[in-house]
Amino acid sequence: MKKVMKLGLGVIFFSFLMGCSGDKGEVKSTTLKVAFNQSEAHPQYKALKEFGEKLDKETNGQYKLEISPNSLLGDQRASAELVQNGVIQMAVVGNPVVESFNKDFAVIGLPYIYDSIDHQKSVFLSGKLDDLFKSVGKNGFQVVGAYTAGARSVYTNKPIEKPEDLRGYKIRVMQSDTMKKMVDLMGGVGTPMAQGEVYTAIQQGVLEGGENNEVTYADLKHYEVSKYFSYTNHLMVPDLIIINDKIYTGMTKENKEIFDKLIRESVESEFEAWNENVLASKKLAEENGAKFIDISIEQFQENVKPLQEDVVNTSDVTKKIYQDIRDLTK
Repeated sequence: MKKVMKLGLGVIFFSFLMGCSGDKGEVKSTTLKVAFNQSEAHPQYKALKEFGEKLDKETNGQYKLEISPNSLLGDQRASAELVQNGVIQMAVVGNPVVESFNKDFAVIGLPYIYDSIDHQKSVFLSGKLDDLFKSVGKNGFQVVGAYTAGARSVYTNKPIEKPEDLRGYKIRVMQSDTMKKMVDLMGGVGTPMAQGEVYTAIQQGVLEGGENNEVTYADLKHYEVSKYFSYTNHLMVPDLIIINDKIYTGMTKENKEIFDKLIRESVESEFEAWNENVLASKKLAEENGAKFIDISIEQFQENVKPLQEDVVNTSDVTKKIYQDIRDLTK
């Protein structure tokens, strides 16, 4: 009888110890590896880093972020495939990458669909794009938010104030048929080319100019070969934050709410950081002789309408998204 009592007490004591051990055990932590193609100085990197610190804190260490900048994990298309297959968990990719999975995404990257950076911000935070973002879940990932990459404008060796000023001017565009058509309609000659080749191409007369935002214009010192930056503001391509579908849907309700809340805060933070970087980039370029020219863009907007109509009329989904975006200007 005493042996039985001792055995019973032993089991109870062991169970008590195990319970205490469980209470004090380490929290299971999931590291979200993020592919990023820009440097640590980029506004999007800063926003991601802040997001990661908050996520770690608010989930009590259950989720941590590990960012790999400078395309260390491959280009954006390769990064999206790594997220899709679960090799890594997250990435920031340009809208055209996700467009290759669902053509409806083309509508949110149309020329002149956003009136300003503030308008774009209101769209990204409105919830109007939620259904579109969830639509790629069947591809193994979800879009959970969108960062701005600023407004793209034309820069050349002279001020560009109307479409006629671009006649015969070869302007570098991203390697996309849509982007080439856009610059052609704006009056120039869209010339697809890798970004790293642009400086030399302008210098040698292969190109007459490029089109990009102020940050890239200054970072790549294109002001040295194209002094005039004319505010055509023709394009604001979203950069999309994607996450592996299984990781996202596998979060507890509480952690998913925290994650979504912090992504929204990150988007707001990135817009603020972007605007600060634009001011600094303009100052640097102006100190090196660049001229920033404010122009009337109505004729450029009119010229690209055929391209807008082609994309908007792709489906009922794109028609609705376009109208939702334009309604947010009112």
